[in-house]
Amino acid sequence: MFLIAGEASGDKLGAALMAGLKQLAPDVRFAGVGGPAMQAEGLQGLFPMEELSVMGLMEVLPKYRALKRRIAQTAQAVTDLAPDALIGIDSPDFCLRVAGLARKANPGLRTMHYVAPSVWAWRPGRAAKMAPVIDHVLALLPFEPPYMEAAGMTCDFVGHPVVAEPVATPEQAAAFRAAHGIAPDAPLVLALPGSRRGEVNRIGPTFDEALMRVRDRVPELRVVLPTVRGVAPLVREMSARWPVAPVIVEAPEDKRAAFAAADLALAASGTVSLELAASATPMVIAYDMAWLSRQIIARMLRVDTVTLVNLVSETRAIPEYLGRRCTPALIAPALLELLEDDEAQAAQREAMRLTMERLGAGGEAPGLRAARSVLAHLPGPPQA
Repeated sequence: MFLIAGEASGDKLGAALMAGLKQLAPDVRFAGVGGPAMQAEGLQGLFPMEELSVMGLMEVLPKYRALKRRIAQTAQAVTDLAPDALIGIDSPDFCLRVAGLARKANPGLRTMHYVAPSVWAWRPGRAAKMAPVIDHVLALLPFEPPYMEAAGMTCDFVGHPVVAEPVATPEQAAAFRAAHGIAPDAPLVLALPGSRRGEVNRIGPTFDEALMRVRDRVPELRVVLPTVRGVAPLVREMSARWPVAPVIVEAPEDKRAAFAAADLALAASGTVSLELAASATPMVIAYDMAWLSRQIIARMLRVDTVTLVNLVSETRAIPEYLGRRCTPALIAPALLELLEDDEAQAAQREAMRLTMERLGAGGEAPGLRAARSVLAHLPGPPQA
């Protein structure tokens, strides 16, 4: 199998898929591009995955020629190895170009893509553009297969990886509070302004001001800022003006404990809503982007909510403050209301429970389901 992942999230998906494939087809061998998790499962990496971890026009332009060379190199490696399948994992700009070149050299190559594009939300034409170079799609969300099938590809819902992630116990949540001097009955809110510098720079001050307003009304409020290494210094700088310093955590086990210990969260839009749902943590979602991007996305958006919990549960239990509505004046009252409204919290938790159920919680691990899907769509047993 030839697999390609370009980001940390894809590396985790790829590693789980590889583990599932090894369980079902012990003789399987791997080549491609991936990170440490995939390498630990036996991937022989063609070059460092980090070379592909770029986002945004301004970030891509300086690396355009280098990325073109890597696309050509990767496609040639696929041609030379003649694997049973080429599996791109997210990173569509890179993976689909490789698939197109490899398919030209070998029209019979079986091509797959892990993570369906969110055509249900915006740019529905992406599915049609994928179809000439992709045979089969592995979808994370249960409502995605019909969109892929309508474009001419086969597609299986294989479950979302969030359902396989560990969740902290009540004892671990209590220990987290005790370790950071947070009383058992003190209101605790998570602030999650994103994992990229651009997001934190843009949204962080809004979150900061909103939480300061909440603290003016609830002086005993404590704040925890889960973050990642790349933006941790920025997060610390953002929170420096707080009279009571927030707790900043980076380690995965501390983040899990914080999620379980919190009474509510203020989070940027994205997969984090599912991570909060796994811990049954009530939330308010807020997000903004550059003015031009906001105008373009607003005209292209095909859904009335961007929060995955709302979409998967088919409710609108999670309040959103997006674009021009992403302001402290609107967010702070929403947080205060949720903090005091037991019925709204109960409605959110029911939507979260339903979301986790629909994403595959309690069933076969997503990586194993993905492996079954891959093997079911091969012309024969894996040999490379």
